Amino acid sequence: MISDRPVVTGLGCLSAGGAGLESAWASMMAGVVSCGPPSRFQAAPARQSPIFEVSAGAWARSRIVPEAELPRTLCVEFFLSALDEALAMAGLRVDSLRGRRIGVSVGTTVGCALNDEEFYRAFKKGAEPDLAAIRRFLDHNPAPYVSRALDLRGPVSTINNACASGTDAVGQALEWIEEGLCEIVIAGGTDEVSRVPYLGFSSLLNTSERPCRPFDAGRDGLNLGEGAGVLIIEAQASAERRGVRPLARLGGYGCSADAYHMTAPHPGGAGLERALRQALSGRDPADISFVNAHGTATVLNDVVEGTTLARLFGSGVRVVGTKGYTGHALGAAGALEAVFTVQGLRTGTLPATAGFRDADPACAVIPTREATEIPKTYAVSTSLAFGGGNAAVLFEAME
Repeated sequence: MISDRPVVTGLGCLSAGGAGLESAWASMMAGVVSCGPPSRFQAAPARQSPIFEVSAGAWARSRIVPEAELPRTLCVEFFLSALDEALAMAGLRVDSLRGRRIGVSVGTTVGCALNDEEFYRAFKKGAEPDLAAIRRFLDHNPAPYVSRALDLRGPVSTINNACASGTDAVGQALEWIEEGLCEIVIAGGTDEVSRVPYLGFSSLLNTSERPCRPFDAGRDGLNLGEGAGVLIIEAQASAERRGVRPLARLGGYGCSADAYHMTAPHPGGAGLERALRQALSGRDPADISFVNAHGTATVLNDVVEGTTLARLFGSGVRVVGTKGYTGHALGAAGALEAVFTVQGLRTGTLPATAGFRDADPACAVIPTREATEIPKTYAVSTSLAFGGGNAAVLFEAME
């Protein structure tokens, strides 16, 4: 039974594209691409891939949550930075949240679990290293950390579903609102790039030595990225009581598992199509204004995703790929792309797909080549994860 309709009342983001939504959107619309060699760690794989790293001087530490006794992981710092912006946009003060039934749903993957190499090396050698590194990791799981720090009383969930984690976190917020578990959910995703995942992705031979080129005929792999995306998802009745005008409606969510391969998507895109049809919730695919595609710029993924989108929405569907501005931010990717999807509906514009030059007929779709005006109707954001996980969310313009 649906208790209330979920709407989006706040957005926040942090990525290599910019600190804050206004900055990131302006740089994307201007076609600015900011990636380069890692600066926080050193690694020398055979395949040197640039990354989309959050610049150390580009963002400020959160003002809403005091510093913890243990240094916070970058995953938490990134999320809190985006949360500051999202709460301000939603007109929510921190002191008004405490003790309330507010949920926290956060997607994340490998970042903060694999950045304590010193501890692991010492432990493997039989030493007894200080457990501060482990306490730091356990105490700074983003979702429970935020819930504790803000003294919230709603459901709490950390979702680790590879590249679909951030999208699944937004979908879970929709379900919590519709089931009446809470009236407000802090939803999103966060991840940081560290040496181990950087080397791991390089060993898979799916990273590019150039800035990535989603759906381009010459694409040859992804670039890792990092950051956070946060959406304040709220019951429409709650937003109306507060006198807040929603930014968009969260109209649907779908997820599926291919059960096909550990890393490769199902070649026919059957699982992705199921997730998309669930998210559409019976709406006519012709009503969709655009799709913010997963668009990793890997050879196989773009073909499967592109042909599936063309089959469901038609080959002329507007498609944008934003990983050319953020890199593949792992658990944060779907959340960042959900934020950008809502922003596209709000503004009626889409940026060019960075890196795209030459169409690949095998992909069946042609993403945006330039800044593009769009009708404000519905939009879909998709995620395809290692292990065959697929997720999609549908947003509706409020006008």
